[in-house]
Amino acid sequence: MGANMARRLKDRGFPVTAVFDTNRAAATGLATELGCAACQHLSQVTAESDVILTVVSDDNAMRMIFSGSGNNLLVNARGKLFINCATISPRIHVEVEKLAEKAGAQTLEACMASSITQAREGSLYLMCGGSEEAFRKAEPVLKALGASVRFIGKAGEAAKVKALVNMVMNINTAGLAEGLGLGAALGLDLKMLREVFSQTGAASRVLETDGEDMQNREHTCFFSAAHAAKDSGIALDLARDAGLDLPLARTTKEQYDRMIAEGLGELDKSGIAELTFKDRHKHSGDRV
Repeated sequence: MGANMARRLKDRGFPVTAVFDTNRAAATGLATELGCAACQHLSQVTAESDVILTVVSDDNAMRMIFSGSGNNLLVNARGKLFINCATISPRIHVEVEKLAEKAGAQTLEACMASSITQAREGSLYLMCGGSEEAFRKAEPVLKALGASVRFIGKAGEAAKVKALVNMVMNINTAGLAEGLGLGAALGLDLKMLREVFSQTGAASRVLETDGEDMQNREHTCFFSAAHAAKDSGIALDLARDAGLDLPLARTTKEQYDRMIAEGLGELDKSGIAELTFKDRHKHSGDRV
């Protein structure tokens, strides 16, 4: 995602000055392509840039890049703007905003409800949280990356919305996999079944993006099962704090956790169909 966002910004005339990745080869390859620095330290990224976009994997990674001992993005960060695009817990966005304020910097969460292709095309759906001042400052960059840019509210609010988006998406994905898996077990034509789904109450965005892939066992990763499990976990934590029980979300997370346990965590989320179609996976038959 980050690499394609950098490419998009370069195409739109923004000076991309530096990149960083824990995978050094990935960083140097992208830097060569874009004609910018491949930083060895996080603090170098801040030194080279006025606006820094981050896309990291989870809460721990977010804490590390902003508060890691001796080397983090907030070293000499006064006057800088950080646009943070990862799907992480809302409280972490709040923590990072406070850390940035102490360093004289600003942060904005810009949660993405899109995938790799949309990052390259500049058609992301961006949900933003933070101060309105930071949002206005970030708008030119955001509009180059997103077809829809929406300000949700204070820090953490956009992350809450994103957690719910992914929770519902994951439930829909699991439900579609079960419907197609049962259809296959009943001997139905799955192309026909997908067409009927699309014209009835079974229609969904997930049907458009993942239905054919589930049928054809094409699980090239755009959004991994491991990330689906993590994001459903964020939503369940929010539900617990609110005193709600969400049985569908809980069961869906259990399915994605099972994929991880069985070595399927790096498949696309559509790979959940491997658990529901008969004879596809070692434990699928007794689940249909």
